[in-house]
This record gives sequence, structure tokens and C-alpha cells, in this order.
Amino acid sequence: MRRFSLLVAVSAALIGLITGCGTGDDAVAQGDTFQFVSPGGQTVITYPVADRKQVADLSGPELTSDETISLSDPQFADKVVVINVWGSWCGPCRAEADDLERVYDETKGDGVAFLGINLRDDRQSAQDFVADRNVGYPSIYDFDGMTLAAMTTPTAVVPTTVVLDRQHRPAAVFLKAVSADELGAVVRDVAAESPAASTQGSATPTAGRP
Repeated sequence: MRRFSLLVAVSAALIGLITGCGTGDDAVAQGDTFQFVSPGGQTVITYPVADRKQVADLSGPELTSDETISLSDPQFADKVVVINVWGSWCGPCRAEADDLERVYDETKGDGVAFLGINLRDDRQSAQDFVADRNVGYPSIYDFDGMTLAAMTTPTAVVPTTVVLDRQHRPAAVFLKAVSADELGAVVRDVAAESPAASTQGSATPTAGRP
């Protein structure tokens, strides 16, 4: 199976971090057959089931334990996985933290898992953030962006939230801070999808919510 790619170079991501949280230019994947385009600068993009492609495995040191954690681990198998790219230095990340935790608490019994990717952050500050906010799900500590580069992101945006279906194919991408209501609605819809979904298609994104 060709792997789905949400592509931007690490250097572009770091440029985005230097300039602060925010959206970047529309991005197009290079290589494979998938092209990501953010239509008209959309900040919420959804993908029809038949057009999705699987992401590469994500792996790195867990933020608090330093043990290796991977998307391929049993705890994520056959689950909808919400991946959130965040940093304690990012104001919108702080603003959405409680909303993410709320959706995590409300949906984890429905076969939904969350995985953070902590980017370009002081590790102690990131750990303090997790403790202060009572974050219940794990994060990969990814200071240099190498884990993120394996999946990569559509634009140099922090925060970014990607909702993967049970086959670990992106179903929706939020290039902004998310609210509990909008994220919860998408996550529940994806969790309710039939597992026997087609993997064929041109992977052309659809703007807006499902």
C-alpha cells in the first residue's frame, strides 16, 4: 500500500516555529501519488474514505517516561487515533488543551486513542504543561522534528491536529486550534465508519467538515 503523506520539509516547519503559531502557504506533497492542497487556505480539510492513504509509522521517546512509543504499538491498533502537534510555548496549544482532553475522555471508550507530538520544546516545560493540564494521553518528545518529518505536516502550523481512521489513514486535518465540539463531532463520525473501507482513489481533499 502506498503511504499517505502530509508533506512539508522539517526546515519549513522550523521556519513556522520561528515566526510563531499560524498558518503557512498551501502545500503540495512531493513524490508518491498523493497531493495535499489546502484549498483556498482552508484550515479544516476532510478526506473521503476511498481517497485516504496510510501514514508512515511514527515513533519516538515518550515525553515523560522516555520509553519508545510508536503508532504501530498495540495500544493504537484498530483505533481511531487523534494526533496533536503542540508546544508549551504556543498560545493556541494552551488554549485548546482542555478541549483535547475533554474529547479524549469522552471518546476513549469508543475505540479512540490520542497521541501528542511535542515539537521544539524544552522538555521540562513540556512535562510541566502535561502535569498542570492533567493530560491523560502520551506525547512523543520531538524537539528536532524528526518524528514529525516521518509523517510531516501540510503546512508549518502549530497546533495541527490529524484524525486518523482505524486503518491509520488521515480522515481530517485541523490547521488551527480546535474546539471540543468540532473535534468531537469529527472523531465520533470517523469512529462510527465501517472498517471495510476502500483504499482506492486520488486522495483529493475536501474542504470543510464531513
